[in-house]
Amino acid sequence: MLRCIALIARLSLALIVFSGFSNVVHSQTTYPSKGLRMVVPFAPGGATDILGRMAAQHLTQAWGQPVVVENKPGAGGNIGADAGAKAAADGYTLTLAAAGFMAVNPSLYTNLTYNSLTDFSPVILLVKAPLLLVVNPAVQAQSLSEFIELAKRNPGKINLGNGGTGTAQHLGGVSFSLAANIDLNHVPYKGSAPATTDLLGGIVDAQFDNMVTLVPYVKSGKLRALAVSSLQRVAAMPDVPTMAESALPGFETGTWYGIVAPKNTPTDIVDKLNGELRKMLALPDVKEKLAAMGLEASANTPAEFSALIRSEIVKYAAIVKSAKISAN
Repeated sequence: MLRCIALIARLSLALIVFSGFSNVVHSQTTYPSKGLRMVVPFAPGGATDILGRMAAQHLTQAWGQPVVVENKPGAGGNIGADAGAKAAADGYTLTLAAAGFMAVNPSLYTNLTYNSLTDFSPVILLVKAPLLLVVNPAVQAQSLSEFIELAKRNPGKINLGNGGTGTAQHLGGVSFSLAANIDLNHVPYKGSAPATTDLLGGIVDAQFDNMVTLVPYVKSGKLRALAVSSLQRVAAMPDVPTMAESALPGFETGTWYGIVAPKNTPTDIVDKLNGELRKMLALPDVKEKLAAMGLEASANTPAEFSALIRSEIVKYAAIVKSAKISAN
């Protein structure tokens, strides 16, 4: 009798293990079996939108299933982040993650409807991105030093646009103001693209934002570049000096973008997405496109991306506290 019970127990355990293995194999071989959705929490035309569409196009071509980009701008990325977090955890809804709403907003907002650490399954860090300070040609500043002097003579009167309250661009601008000891009027928009539109129209004086959005206008002469926020000059604009070499020794800031899925998305699906997006980032034409936009491909593992998000939350919490910023 005891032997029969033991035999039944072993068979039951084997069945459970086989069932789990079978489910994993089934998931790996059938995913994706339908179209996917890529939530971009900012307006069309900005860095998040361009990267989201790049990833969507690659996955569409690689897997033969359409990946539709859905822009959900507003509230510094919170609206789109909430939509992505509340989607089904089946791998068919992805979110283009930005440092702003993933790492900055937890310190800015007390009523977030999502949690960056517990409501998402990190998939991959796509790129790191230095920021670029540009001005409308009408602004009387040809260099970073001249811009700082102009701001000191006109405290609170120079309008500096950014991609939204709580974005890394906003916090980068605040860090720049503190480092340069100047008083700027920070003007948030629902994305980088509308901020650039107002800069071109002279509604704001300057913008501290993603290179991917600003470089085309600098090269066409419609905007003047003063400095980049990385410690090294960027290949896309080798003649533009860094802030560190221009007037603020040691100063560095920037942002990053990646892909996340809702929490509890099956590990095998996350790994499959990670592997395919790694292939995309390794393609020569993709590397060339990213470099031209001032972006650095930074493929990593889901675990490494998760660790980055955690460390960035701590970093930005200190900046928010020091500058006494609140978005509520």
